[in-house]
Amino acid sequence: MIIQSLSVENFRSHKKFSRSLSDTVTVITGPNGSGKTSLIEAIMVALGGKSFKGTDSELLRRGADWWRVDVKLDNQDRTVKYQPDAPKKKQFIVDDKANIRLPTTSRYPIVLFEPEDLRLLHGSPSRRRQFIDRFAAELIPDYGKVVRRYERALLQRNKLLKRRVATDELFAWNVSLAKYGAQMIDMRVRLIERLNAGLQPTYNTIAQTRDVVSLHYSHTVIDHTEQKLLSELEARTERDQILGFTSIGPHRHDVLFRFNDAPAIGSASRGEVRTIILALKFLEVDIVQQVTDQPPIVLLDDVLSELDDKRQSHLATKFQNHQIIMTSTNPPEVLGSAKVIRLR
Repeated sequence: MIIQSLSVENFRSHKKFSRSLSDTVTVITGPNGSGKTSLIEAIMVALGGKSFKGTDSELLRRGADWWRVDVKLDNQDRTVKYQPDAPKKKQFIVDDKANIRLPTTSRYPIVLFEPEDLRLLHGSPSRRRQFIDRFAAELIPDYGKVVRRYERALLQRNKLLKRRVATDELFAWNVSLAKYGAQMIDMRVRLIERLNAGLQPTYNTIAQTRDVVSLHYSHTVIDHTEQKLLSELEARTERDQILGFTSIGPHRHDVLFRFNDAPAIGSASRGEVRTIILALKFLEVDIVQQVTDQPPIVLLDDVLSELDDKRQSHLATKFQNHQIIMTSTNPPEVLGSAKVIRLR
């Protein structure tokens, strides 16, 4: 599947934008604040179902009553419309069929690479959880459903904790949290194991070194994870009531990086950290293609400026058989002849 053209209206800062795209490399360039990332965001909404940066209402241009995204593909046309005052606020129209959510069968694989990814190791645990959860949602069909059920139970338990209700009123939500939390942990661990199988050789190919790189889940997974979680939730009830929130569970876990048998945060240089992230992105493209049997579209949001020439060259070589749509303040030379769209 190739994106042939993109049109948006009243989307972020764009009143109206419409351009054809290259089937190889398209570079969207312009000064900061010109709306480059918004166009990457529009593609994510149309092909993946939601933005990676904001809510539907946040995508609405100031003063506008609605927004719209149109994407013409080589074998399909699709439109996303949002109007907060309409009975159906949001609609996805794919080949003249309308839905309030993008059907799973209509989602096309996308790999997004943004500057925040390069700060993954030194960022907060929540950023690493978001990374592994986004990745898992792409590859494991039921993962998103499990996360939504876990988050719903977590919200209800936290409300009850703030009210200092009796312990027995928490039990049903403890059971739900333990059930869906155990499933989340199992899925996360399986994904990390799959990433570890390819991370080492991919890193060594890029870096041309023998350094040892690995990922680890912050909590040891043993048999009877669900029962263990339930016991911990019940044991922490009094403390959680004082805190007013649930202090344990996968919403508090982390993904740990190790470099040469030491924590990567303290032992890997800035260049080595960037190589680890680049290796993860290469793996993401490979795994997504294996799982979906489709080459993902690669979206690069102003990341080449953060990579040196060597890593830019590796990235260009790796993604050369994919449609690439990227943003950049200055068009890079490493990707060769590309269609350049200039914003003011």
